[in-house]
Amino acid sequence: MKAALTAFALAGTICAEAALAETPDLGGREVVVVTENAYPPLQFVDPKSGEAVGWEYDAMADIAERLNINVVYENISWDAMIAAVSEGQYDMGMTGITIREDRMEKVDFSDSYMVSQMMMIVAGDESRFDDAQGFAADSDLLAGAQPGTTPFYVTIYDILDGDEANPRVIQFETFGAALQALRTGDVDLVLSDSTAANGYVSASEGRLKIVGEPLGTEEFGFIFPKGSDLVGPMNDAIAEMTADGTLERLNTKWFLEYKMGQ
Repeated sequence: MKAALTAFALAGTICAEAALAETPDLGGREVVVVTENAYPPLQFVDPKSGEAVGWEYDAMADIAERLNINVVYENISWDAMIAAVSEGQYDMGMTGITIREDRMEKVDFSDSYMVSQMMMIVAGDESRFDDAQGFAADSDLLAGAQPGTTPFYVTIYDILDGDEANPRVIQFETFGAALQALRTGDVDLVLSDSTAANGYVSASEGRLKIVGEPLGTEEFGFIFPKGSDLVGPMNDAIAEMTADGTLERLNTKWFLEYKMGQ
């Protein structure tokens, strides 16, 4: 966890180096934000309260005050989100979205608000392998992944042989379905960035654990339709939140203090 927070601090340092501009007043403008609510602790439905909560919700509440916007939330599946935002169905998308060049062809990204690392999640009693090399070497082991996501591509290209049709990767429509398959023993490995991985493991009461070294680093950003005039104000708010310690406080709340279901 300390390594994860160090990564978040790095993101903050990068943003803080940018010249801070006074955040603009957008006059109460309505901004429709779409999310999946399936990515703890960034955004998810709290199992106790039944309310949608998380790091990104808190961040957006803070941003709304700084920019004077009225945020309206909608839900959509991950596989439809980027296309829907690209087509202008929503003003903005958030769900721990990795900033990647191929996605930049379809949507505009905000500046990075968080840096995370890809981690290997396995069953709590897993003893057949403890790193990526051990998993790759045993042809009987299966990985679960959601197609089109960073975990899918890391599994294929960084752990296995680069064949996107490799039968050892079982594809699921949602990350939650892949994680459930791991819990029931239908797959042996699921990859996720450290933000979600730590959230799921901490809530599993020992049924899940993280093994091996981090598999690369990724930066998260909010997405917008190409040419959106919200990108600049959003970047101003992110820079200001970095400089005044808001992002650090959110990291502490959601990655250290929060316990799912309690």
